Amino acid sequence: MMNLNSTIDMDFKAFLRWWRRELSFLVPEKISQFVNDRHGFVIVSPEAGKLRLTYTDNGHSPDYLVTLDRNEAGLAHYQRMLEQDERLAKATVILRLTGTDALVKELMLPIAAKENLHQVVAYELDRYTPFKADQVYFAVKPVGGEPEPGLIKVMLILTTRELLDNLYEDVKSMGLSPLFADYEGAANSIDLQHNFYNLLPESLRQKTAKAPRLIHFGLIISIIILLCAVLVMPVWFESRTIQVLEEKVKTIEKDAKKIKALQSEIDAVINETQKLLDEKKSTPAMVVVLNALSKIIKDDTSLAYLQYADGHIQIQGESPAASTLIGVLEDSEIFTNARFVSPVTQDNVSKLERFQITADITKAGGLGGTTQTE
Repeated sequence: MMNLNSTIDMDFKAFLRWWRRELSFLVPEKISQFVNDRHGFVIVSPEAGKLRLTYTDNGHSPDYLVTLDRNEAGLAHYQRMLEQDERLAKATVILRLTGTDALVKELMLPIAAKENLHQVVAYELDRYTPFKADQVYFAVKPVGGEPEPGLIKVMLILTTRELLDNLYEDVKSMGLSPLFADYEGAANSIDLQHNFYNLLPESLRQKTAKAPRLIHFGLIISIIILLCAVLVMPVWFESRTIQVLEEKVKTIEKDAKKIKALQSEIDAVINETQKLLDEKKSTPAMVVVLNALSKIIKDDTSLAYLQYADGHIQIQGESPAASTLIGVLEDSEIFTNARFVSPVTQDNVSKLERFQITADITKAGGLGGTTQTE
């Protein structure tokens, strides 16, 4: 059964990127090549103290090129390859770490951390891995889906700073400028470069030229405008014809339309008023919820976070016995279906239990809260 109370997560930027890709096939190939001088991808991976180079184009399987030493001899060898193979000069470079160079781990995080995954993971990185945040470069990639209510599954990919810095310097000495660095076990999709993760820090990332992107974007906008004109112009002419006919009808039915308009306004006001009344009766006001919490939660329990929306409340804080809070909330007339949304942990300093609980607001409690507020 569909849950009509669920929140719809609309990513308009992702929609616009998808729409741009769908229209990009209308741009002639010669013009597309003119605004984008990059063709194909060179994938560089460390292998037994050397660099393994492969080449791919248009989503084809990578073709093995060469394995180079990470020294001046390897640099000289690659320079000779550049002179013989013009594809390499126009290719985008990708650093791809192997299983021995990176660590991957799946994490279950509260859904509230979705908007700022990188900062949340960085704060407790030493709890998830043997490293601290200043020892590694890492990225967090959502896996998709909600395994449990209130939780999201993410993939943590990390590598040591020393390893990636040395690899970057070796590749840079060959005259290559990597677009991004990823891990072969969770490789970025080359066809969807707008959605890739990047292990490279901001200081080492490639600075892309704005002019080709602006030209490409301008061409796509022009195509959209032309398509809209083709679709809209016939409708606009028909609309003008209908407007002429409506003006003739208005001279005869002027009084009737005024009455109809007034009736529509009255109906709209009644509907809006009824909606406000129904919404007011459905759930209690925020002050009622806060008052109820302040009465049932003891002084030895502190709250650090509270969210109240769509008939649900979510609280975070510390308590000597967090498990007893579920019973306290359930015994209240205003709260129901109280549950933990993440494991209870103990603070190493205060020795208090950190908790995150969500509960539903009952309609009966809402009615009682409304009456009390009045």
